[in-house]
Amino acid sequence: MTREPGYEDLRVEIRDGIALLTLDRPDHGNAFTGAMGRSLGRAYRECDRRDDVRVVVLTGAGRIFSSGADVEAGGAATFASQEESRSFSAAAVDPPAWEVRKPVIAAVNGSAVGLGFTLILQADLRVLAREGKYGVLQVARGVMPDAYSHWTLPRLVGTERAADLMLTGRKIGGDEAERMGLASRVVPASDVLPTALEIARGIVESTAPVSVAVSKKLLWESSALSWVDVGRKETALHVHLMSRPDAVEGPVAFLERRKPRWTMTLTEDWPSWPA
Repeated sequence: MTREPGYEDLRVEIRDGIALLTLDRPDHGNAFTGAMGRSLGRAYRECDRRDDVRVVVLTGAGRIFSSGADVEAGGAATFASQEESRSFSAAAVDPPAWEVRKPVIAAVNGSAVGLGFTLILQADLRVLAREGKYGVLQVARGVMPDAYSHWTLPRLVGTERAADLMLTGRKIGGDEAERMGLASRVVPASDVLPTALEIARGIVESTAPVSVAVSKKLLWESSALSWVDVGRKETALHVHLMSRPDAVEGPVAFLERRKPRWTMTLTEDWPSWPA
């Protein structure tokens, strides 16, 4: 696995179509820093750009995914510099994970609270540690939920369950997170990363990159569209894909009982997005 240089508080390793991004402050519970946010945004942009990256897996070093925003300074000092800065954004990471045109899988290897939790809501799939604790704790710290969580969390669990988490600041365990629909898998902590990587390898080996990318983008757009708009965009995107080589390769590979050899790339074959 090739380790990419130049990232602060984040490890970036790429191999066999999978980019493994690891929050890398284990001695501080992977508490989220401005440097980490900038690094993660840069990594997301790089993964979106590179055709040799098919899937992104986001995890944490050590036993905790992320303890949230770095509050070691304590009290008002924790947020003062951000409030005074004209560049402050509650988004935390730019771009968010859903803007990456590759599936982003959050391999949540341990507890994720506050910003650590709202960050994983941006992913396409979540694999959670059953032993972990999860929560949107910001209201218990005198601030409010961030990282677009007022949009992402209701999409996943509905408004009432989102309110239950966001307005109480309570923590939940892996079993309750699973019942709420917050994860595609809930497994023992030791199995989190292997499970996420297995899902990632399946995507790399079996799916067409442009097909996955357009489906992901439309899926995230869909909640703001009418069914008429979704149908119109599906039609336009189908027309784009059906006229290209991967639409031939997929059925042929299936009939020949072999793995498909995809040739289309996002660099060369991304469609003009339908309005």
